[in-house]
Amino acid sequence: MAVSTSAVSGSAADKSASAAAKYDTGEAMCPYRLVLEHVTSRWGVLVLIELLDRPYRFSELRRAIGRVSEKMLTQTLQTLERDGLVNRDAKPVIPPRVDYSLTDLGREAAEQVKALAGWTEERMDAVLKARQAYDEARS
Repeated sequence: MAVSTSAVSGSAADKSASAAAKYDTGEAMCPYRLVLEHVTSRWGVLVLIELLDRPYRFSELRRAIGRVSEKMLTQTLQTLERDGLVNRDAKPVIPPRVDYSLTDLGREAAEQVKALAGWTEERMDAVLKARQAYDEARS
């Protein structure tokens, strides 16, 4: 993927273009796409947004998110932890206690995802109207 950069260095566009140029985003398994997939996955979005409020224990987080299996939440948390977005803090107590929180990098990602989720909520009426118009045109 060829990416051009503007003459002004240090801008957000330059940084984004520079980061994108490091990876061939046309490849299905490039790191750029994988991280984007992790952050924007169904459960990744919900985990990141929920952890913006405070650290959670696993069972608390599962209840807060709702309708997520233990296996899927475990996989999501492990993936986000591997990407450096979530911190897993296992305390050596009985019974065992594990808290999950966002790293600084995770907080940045969560803020971006939360903004997109907010936009979705605000624009849902327009989306529903578009769907209806589409469906009517196809009928």
